[in-house]
Amino acid sequence: MEHSMDRKIEKKKGIALAFTKKALPFWGGALLLVFILWLIFRDDSKRLRIDADNISIVTVTSGEFNDYIRISGQVAPMTTIQISPLEGGVVQEIVTEEGSKVKKGDVLVILSNESLDMQILNSEADLAEKENILRNTMIQMEQQKLSVEQEKLQLQMDVRRNKRTYESQKALYDDGLIAKEDFLKAEEDYLLSNNRLRLVQNRIKQDSLYRSVEITQMRESLDNMRVNMMMIRKRKDNLTIKAPIDGELGLLDVVLGQSVGAGTKIGQINNLDSYKIEAQIDEHYIDRITPGLEATFERQSERYAAQIRKVYPEVRDGKFKADFKFMEQQPENIRSGQTYYLNLQLGQPVEAVLIPRGAFYQKTGGKWIYVLSSDGSKATRRDIRIGRQNPQYYEVIEGLEPGEKVITSSYDNFGESDVLVF
Repeated sequence: MEHSMDRKIEKKKGIALAFTKKALPFWGGALLLVFILWLIFRDDSKRLRIDADNISIVTVTSGEFNDYIRISGQVAPMTTIQISPLEGGVVQEIVTEEGSKVKKGDVLVILSNESLDMQILNSEADLAEKENILRNTMIQMEQQKLSVEQEKLQLQMDVRRNKRTYESQKALYDDGLIAKEDFLKAEEDYLLSNNRLRLVQNRIKQDSLYRSVEITQMRESLDNMRVNMMMIRKRKDNLTIKAPIDGELGLLDVVLGQSVGAGTKIGQINNLDSYKIEAQIDEHYIDRITPGLEATFERQSERYAAQIRKVYPEVRDGKFKADFKFMEQQPENIRSGQTYYLNLQLGQPVEAVLIPRGAFYQKTGGKWIYVLSSDGSKATRRDIRIGRQNPQYYEVIEGLEPGEKVITSSYDNFGESDVLVF
C-alpha cells in the first residue's frame, strides 16, 4: 500500500503570470519609468486665470518702421538784439511798454545823469573862457602890431632925413666947406637909423611868426574843446535809449527811479522777420541729433517742415537744446513763446516686425511678452528682443512673427505667471 501521492503543480499562464512574485521587479521598473517620464513631461508652469476683458490684445504686424521721436519746442525770434545803455543814469521815463511793436529810432527809455550835466556846464564854461582868452590875446597882438608898424614908419622917415643930411654934409665936406666932425656925425646918424629900421623889420617878422604859431595853437586847443564838448553832449544823447532795429520790444527790465549802469542789459528787441524753434531733447538721443535732421509738425490743419540748424553741447537736467529753422513757410500768426510739437526724424523708414507701444514695457523692459495660443484660450510667456521705438511702435528684432497676437497692457497684476488662462 502506498502512503504518499505525487501532486502535479500546474504552471500559471496569461494575466495570472503578471501577478506572480517573479513579476514584481518588472512592476517596479515600469512604475519608475512612468515617474521619470512624468517628471520630464509634466507641465511645471505657473498658471493664472484672468478676465480677457481687462487686457489689451494686439496683432503683430509687418510694416514700415518710422524712426522718429516726438519733442516739444518753443518759438523764439531768430535774431534778438540786446538793449544796453551806452551811458549810465537814473530811469526818468519809460516811453515804450514791453511787447510793443517799434520802429528803428523809436525812443524806449529816457535816463538822467546829473554828473553828465555838470560836465557839460563845466565844458561850456571852459570853452567860453578859452575863447575870451583867445580874443584878448588877438587884440593885444593887433595893438602890438600897430605899435611896431608906427615905430617902423617913424624909423623909415628918420632914415630918409638922415640920408639927406648925410648926402648934403658929404658934398659940403668934399668941397671943404665943413669940418670932418660934422660929416662923420651925419654919417653915423644915417647908419644908426638904418640899423634901427632893420631891427624893427626883423622884430615885425618874428612877431608875425610868433603870432601865427600862438593863434594856431590856441585855435587847435579851442577846436579840441569844442569836440570834447560835442562828445559830452553826444553822451547826453545816449541817455535817450532808442530801438536799434524794427521789431518787438520783447523784454524791458527797468522801473522809474532805477539806477542803470553803462552796458547793463535792460531789455531786448526781437526781430519779427524770422523765427526759430528752441527744443529740449532727452540726452539719450544726443549722439543721434545732428544739424540738418528734419522734423515735421502740424498747426491749424497745415503741415510744416523744420530743420535742425544748431545743436548745443551742454546738458542740463538730462536734456540738451537744439534750434530748428523753418524750411519753407512758417505758420501764420506765429508768436514768441508758442509751443509746437515736432516729429523729429532720426533715420530712414525700414521694413520691420511691429507691435504697438504699451504698458507691458514698464515691467518687461521689452525682453519678454505674453503670446496668445492659436485657439486664444491662453497666453504664454515668450522671450523677445526689441530694437528701436517711436511714439507709436516698437521694432521687434526677434521672437515674434506677423499675425501672432500679444498682450500689451500692464503686467502688474500677473505676478511671475508663465501662462495666463482666459
